Amino acid sequence: MQQRTLGRSGIEVSALGLGCMGLSFGIGEGVARVDAVALIRAAVERSVTLFDTAEVYGPFVNEEVVGEALEPVRQDVVIATKFGFKSGESRGGVDSRPERIRAVAEASLKRLRTERIDLFYQHRVDPDVPIEDVAGTVGELIREGKVGAFGMSEAGAATIRRAHAVTPVAAVQSEYSLWWRAPEAEILPLCEELGIGFVPFSPLGRGFLTGTIDADTQFPEGDIRNTVPRFTAEARTANRTLVDLLGRMAADKGATPAQVALAWLLGQRPWIVPIPGTTKLHRLEENIAATQLDLSAEDLRAIGDALAAIEVIGDRYPPALAAMTGR
Repeated sequence: MQQRTLGRSGIEVSALGLGCMGLSFGIGEGVARVDAVALIRAAVERSVTLFDTAEVYGPFVNEEVVGEALEPVRQDVVIATKFGFKSGESRGGVDSRPERIRAVAEASLKRLRTERIDLFYQHRVDPDVPIEDVAGTVGELIREGKVGAFGMSEAGAATIRRAHAVTPVAAVQSEYSLWWRAPEAEILPLCEELGIGFVPFSPLGRGFLTGTIDADTQFPEGDIRNTVPRFTAEARTANRTLVDLLGRMAADKGATPAQVALAWLLGQRPWIVPIPGTTKLHRLEENIAATQLDLSAEDLRAIGDALAAIEVIGDRYPPALAAMTGR
C-alpha cells in the first residue's frame, strides 16, 4: 500500500489505517474476540500499519483485542490510543488531569502489550485543565519513552496551537468526510501551517456513504447511530441525494461509493490518513482498494461543485457529545 507521513512528525504509516472501535464498541455488540483479532491481522497482511483504539472503546476491551492481534508484529505497526475520560467511560465526562493521563498510559501499555504507545491522543479537550498542562504531561511521557508522539482529537484550532507550542502535536483526529467538511475551515489550514498530520475518523459517514443504509435500515441495540440526529429516518431519506451522487461517480470510475468517498479524502492533502472501521473482511479489502483509485483534479473539482448544491440534514452528534467538540 502507499505510505504517508503524518505532517512533519516523521511517523510513516499506510495511506489508510484501521479504526478498531467498531470491533467491540459503538456499532452494535461488535464481533467475537477471535474474529476481531483475525480481522486486524488480515489488515496487517494487506499492509495496513496504523491501528486506532482507545480505553473507552469497550471500555478497555478494544485495547486488549488490538494488543493481542498486533503483539506478533509490534515493530511493524503504529498503534494509536487515547486518554481523556473519567474512569475510561465517556459517559462519565472528561478528565485530563496529569495524574489521570499517566494512569491511562500505564494501563493502556499493559492492555496493548507494548512498551510504547506510538501516538497518544487527548480524546476530548478538558476545559478544566489547561492544555499546556496536558501537553506538558504527554511531553514527559515522550521523554520517558512510554509515548512516541502527542495527538489531539476533535479539538479547536486555538487549543491545538497552544498545545503545539508546548509539545509538538503529531496528528489531529477529527471527523471528516464528504458529509462533514467543517475541518476545512480552520483545522486543515492549521495542520498545514504547523506540519501536523490529519486522521479522519468516520470517513464513510458511519457507513452511510457506502450506499447500504436507507430510511428502513434498523440499527441494533447499543449502536450509537440510534442516537445521532443525522441517522433519523427523515434525515437518511433527505441525505440520499449525496449517496446517489457518489453512486453515479462510482459507476463512472468502475468503483464503489465507499471507494470514491475515501479517494476523495486522500486527494485533499498528502498528509491525511483516514481510518475507516469495519468488521468484515470484504469491506476491509474494498476500503484498501480505494488507495488505487486515482481521482484527478478535475474529478475533485466536480465532486466539490456537486457537493456545494447539496444540504446535508441532521447534526452529527446529540447535544451532549457535540458540546465536547471544537473546544
